Amino acid sequence: MDFSTIIGQHHIKNHLKQSADGNRVAHAQLFSGANGSGTLPMAIAYAHYLLCKNNPNAGIMCDKLAHPDMHFVFPTNTTNKIKKHASSDQFLEEWREFVKDNPFKSLYEWLQYIGIDNKQGNINVDEAKEILKKMSLKSFEGNHKIMIIWMADKLNTEASNKLLKLIEEPTEKTIFILITEKKEQLLTTITSRCQLIEFPPIGEKDIADALIDRYNVESSKAQLIAHKAQGDFNKAVQLLTPNESEAQFEQWFITWIRAAFRAKGNKTVIKDLLEWSESIAASGREVQKNFLHYCLEFFRQALLSNYQAKDLVYFEPQTSNFDLNKFAPFVHGANILQIYEALNDAIYHIERNANAKIILTDLSIKLTRYLHTKAA
Repeated sequence: MDFSTIIGQHHIKNHLKQSADGNRVAHAQLFSGANGSGTLPMAIAYAHYLLCKNNPNAGIMCDKLAHPDMHFVFPTNTTNKIKKHASSDQFLEEWREFVKDNPFKSLYEWLQYIGIDNKQGNINVDEAKEILKKMSLKSFEGNHKIMIIWMADKLNTEASNKLLKLIEEPTEKTIFILITEKKEQLLTTITSRCQLIEFPPIGEKDIADALIDRYNVESSKAQLIAHKAQGDFNKAVQLLTPNESEAQFEQWFITWIRAAFRAKGNKTVIKDLLEWSESIAASGREVQKNFLHYCLEFFRQALLSNYQAKDLVYFEPQTSNFDLNKFAPFVHGANILQIYEALNDAIYHIERNANAKIILTDLSIKLTRYLHTKAA
């Protein structure tokens, strides 16, 4: 994976090339961008360029994500296979397969791929100790040593503090590339030591061209998908084929919404909301968070539909007897902020291991009230 394979982000690509060619490589860099914006493939391509520009023979190892001077750290947790002390090194084989299939995939997809059930992915202090150990060794080829930390916002506080000194004062030719979708969740002491590079959404033309080139998509369909993807190449790939998790999320969401509407003046429906909350709470926390992010986007799509921004509406619910256009008038300027705040609060508390059933029940009761708020 080199710069020639990168989709869009031309100005970032040029900046990184020029900095490498001019020997102005920052020892700690933070790639920040939304899912599907290409932060991980860009980091790998940048590492490939630094390690192979003077040694083309090393390109094969880089392409296999197996170069001895290119290291990866990413969120993990115990699974049926790894019973304790889970670390990135134990999942390297799965990681290489996962990235080669589609380096734009999300954290949720990664954790599903390695079979984490009711746990969240994290990067703990034991992983930080391994980073210190690896970075203290001499490089294999006497060139750069590169540590790519994917989803660096999953570094816990102890791990972050463990890495502070090395990030601030690394050994010679040591480069850290931290990747995040939520830079505000990183410790400020970490971000202040990094050169920040912000990744915007990928342009529609770049997404369409990539779909045509890589997936043999017909031009008009590629352009439609690129428009719906809103700068997220991972979303564009998902739109090519039916997504089982999104079908499940749609069913959960519509069941929830219908119960919330029936609850007005009908106390017996509270039982349905409690049962719904209990069923969602039985899923893993990563599933719960991903579902709530799906709800945020569903409400956003309804709001856009309500205010006639049809060009930005791409949701096409498959559930029978549910019409997004009929639901849309109930999402408006008088309630959207409260809905967003309630959903984001729920995500925040689930991330911090609060009781999911209580959180989702509270959210359901709030939603019942908000959906019956009349537009100003």
